[in-house]
Amino acid sequence: MKVFIGIVILIAHFVLSGCSGSSQDDLRQWIVDERNQTRPKVNPIPAPKQFKPEAYANGGEVEPFSNQKLTQALKRDSAQVASNAGLVAPELVRRKEPLEAFPIDAMALVGSVVKAGQPIGLVKVDGLLYQVRIGNYLGQNYGRVVKISETEVVLREITQDAVGEWIERMMTLQLQERAK
Repeated sequence: MKVFIGIVILIAHFVLSGCSGSSQDDLRQWIVDERNQTRPKVNPIPAPKQFKPEAYANGGEVEPFSNQKLTQALKRDSAQVASNAGLVAPELVRRKEPLEAFPIDAMALVGSVVKAGQPIGLVKVDGLLYQVRIGNYLGQNYGRVVKISETEVVLREITQDAVGEWIERMMTLQLQERAK
């Protein structure tokens, strides 16, 4: 067995020594020649364009940064605020109802009944049950009940949008099924 391993090592030595030789010299010479022949190409940077300033010609319009322009914008905004304030103004002068102290998402509609021909919603808040009729107020966004059905109470809320304008939107309080 030792003789066999010795023969394999001897053959491997001859094979590997046969790989080295003058062929590497040829390869090295070729690499040197290629490096000498290769020249990088760099495109020249174009000259910068000449800047020509233009005169501001407003054409008789209001300058964008003048006091007159600011005054016009403020008048337009105040007129818009006055028209939007008319929507919320009646809500600010009336007396608040108890359910306006709670947000809508803290309320749960647990049922409805009809009493003397009028629908009544049963709303649960903080473990207490409240009767809600059409015209009552719920929630913190001036929500007024406009419709009561067996499965929902529909509210008209007055809220501010992203730009601060008062808008009306409809909100629904759905009947909550009891967890078992």
